[in-house]
Amino acid sequence: MDEQAIEAYLNLIQQLLQCPKGQEGEILQANTELVNQELVQIMAAVAAQMEEDGDNNANWLRSFAQHLAEILKIHSTEVPLEDYFNFLMSILQAVETDHSPQSIYPLLEQNLDKLDENLGQILLSWAREALPKLQPEEAKYLAGVLGTFGNLIIQFPLGDIANNLEIAIASYEAVATVLTLEALPQDWARNHINLGNAYNKRIKGDRANNIEQAIAAYQHALQIRTKSAFPQEWADIQNNLGAAYKNRIKGDRAENIEQAITACQHALEIRTKSAFPQDLATTQHNLGNAYTDRIKGDRAENIEQAITAYQHALLIHTKSAFSQEWAMTQNNLGNAYTNRIKGDRAENIEQAITAFQHALQIHTKSAFSQDWAMTQDNLGNAYINRIKGDRVENIEQAITAFKNALQIRTKSAFTQDWATTQNNLGNAYYHRIKGDRTESIEQAITAYQHALQIRTKSAFTQDWASTQNNLGAAY
Repeated sequence: MDEQAIEAYLNLIQQLLQCPKGQEGEILQANTELVNQELVQIMAAVAAQMEEDGDNNANWLRSFAQHLAEILKIHSTEVPLEDYFNFLMSILQAVETDHSPQSIYPLLEQNLDKLDENLGQILLSWAREALPKLQPEEAKYLAGVLGTFGNLIIQFPLGDIANNLEIAIASYEAVATVLTLEALPQDWARNHINLGNAYNKRIKGDRANNIEQAIAAYQHALQIRTKSAFPQEWADIQNNLGAAYKNRIKGDRAENIEQAITACQHALEIRTKSAFPQDLATTQHNLGNAYTDRIKGDRAENIEQAITAYQHALLIHTKSAFSQEWAMTQNNLGNAYTNRIKGDRAENIEQAITAFQHALQIHTKSAFSQDWAMTQDNLGNAYINRIKGDRVENIEQAITAFKNALQIRTKSAFTQDWATTQNNLGNAYYHRIKGDRTESIEQAITAYQHALQIRTKSAFTQDWASTQNNLGAAY
């Protein structure tokens, strides 16, 4: 770097140090050609020298450099910082004018290259700087525009879903800097609902922390969206809270499932068949999932509760009206019948196979490849356990189903699912009657060894032990 360039960076740093608070953004915009990683590095060096000299501004400059470094993560893209900012301004103006999807989505489609985490970081940084400078009513208005943009981008069908969620979260976080519980309780609650939904769906970041963020946001919203004042929204939040607790990683697993069941039951106080049939079906499906995973209570009774909930859901989620929901519920109902303790075991397995075959009418390989693979794996387990029919043919059906699943569940793409299906395929080969018995055992051993590449003792203790047991039996 030549001396002239260094002098330019140092002059810019002095401007930032001497300008009135809040004008830093304007100065950076006026010197965009100098806003880069070199500036951050020189800022850090100057801050270190200032600290050595006892200058109280050292901490501020170091903090500002770190903040700028976060924004400058865009250095890995080919899109200049100025283009991101200009696009952000244009999209917010468009939302302000006409926030219909028909108006906004074409503009987003034309700028897919800018729909990434960098846009979210720039949006949040800009909003945190701009909003405090506005009058309360102006800030509230801009927060409304940002919230609307978040709602639009989270439902935008194109681009990278994970990036769209990051942008939506940044929008809602920006709104949260303006809305307070005391001043704007209804808007505050609505924004927390949006945050909860976004974190519940979030793909990036730590999954456990994302769920914690979702739960906290929903609980905040429930302070305002009470059952007596807002029954429908209260029920919506309870349904989503139930899903979050069911998937929760932190905390006690058994207690999390109890919380999920309680939340779903709360939602069903409002989501009745006569008033909100579709919502009722969704919550019954979620309740069925919670009872399926329940640890407390009687296992046999929990499965009965799950089956009942899924059957209630299927009264609304019919194949003709809600094909995807119908298929997913059929898959889950099949699992419940596979694990059922009450009733005739042979008949339960027949019910499971029928449910999985129903699901596969919609969960085709071409349209829903992951769901197809999941249901194929479940169907394979049902055929292994089948009592009716020809035992030899049942095992062959199981092997075929597991091999089908492995067409999608590859080691590189779906590591844990691949290991699960390999273990299950090993079980099918172990029990195989048809063909050369020696060869079948060798194939079982190979499948178990594949599973153990992922099912390690340190990472998946119980699965590791189960597969080791299976491998021992095969040997």
